[in-house]
Amino acid sequence: MDNISIRDDGPVRIIAFDRPEKGHAITRGMAEGMQRAMQDFDASDQRVAVITATGTRAFSFGADVGEPPDMWRAVPTVGFTTTKPVIAAVEGWCVGGAMVTAIMCDLIVCGAGAKFYYPEAKLGITGGMIAGLAARIPHKVAMEIMLLCRTIEAPRAAAVGLVNEVVPEGEATARAIELGKELAGFAPMVLGALKSMVNDAILPRGPAEQAAMHLARVAVMRGSEDFAEGKAAFREKRPPHFENR
Repeated sequence: MDNISIRDDGPVRIIAFDRPEKGHAITRGMAEGMQRAMQDFDASDQRVAVITATGTRAFSFGADVGEPPDMWRAVPTVGFTTTKPVIAAVEGWCVGGAMVTAIMCDLIVCGAGAKFYYPEAKLGITGGMIAGLAARIPHKVAMEIMLLCRTIEAPRAAAVGLVNEVVPEGEATARAIELGKELAGFAPMVLGALKSMVNDAILPRGPAEQAAMHLARVAVMRGSEDFAEGKAAFREKRPPHFENR
């Protein structure tokens, strides 16, 4: 997969942005690769996923403007869904759409040098999914991040509940794996039920998140074998034989 690395540590799958020379700026291929990697994780026997990046310079500088991705593909609950726990391990800069990826995870561990930054008000465009931040941390802090484009460094991120733990720089992934192994010892049905209750009934979904979820559903159909069969049957003037896949 394009600039996405995958490895397992016991019951934990580690999926990392791997484009350090560009600060892990997310290309179209990377967003699609993260989506596929997480779908594969959900279908696997692995119990917990850690989303991270190689090195300590950045989790990601956000979308690569030279090769704009469908960022929703790399966002938990939108581009992919799973009832298994997902932990973000953040080192360095976490910018723009990459910040949305992190905040949509169930837990976040960050290194002491982590910086969260959402600059879209300065750029003149937004995908809108960052609005979900206001359901996850205090409203006024969320508005400060979104409207004033303030950089939130690790200590304050912990103080306002944006992250669960701050660890020494370079240790975020290792700590996230430790938490993942702890979670793997708990009842999967209970973890899945609680996560589903929170995501489906407690946390509100903003308009951009709902729209992206519909795009995801349509994308599945466009990439399906049934769609290919339907087009072939239309060209060949015969009844289609759909297989629900």
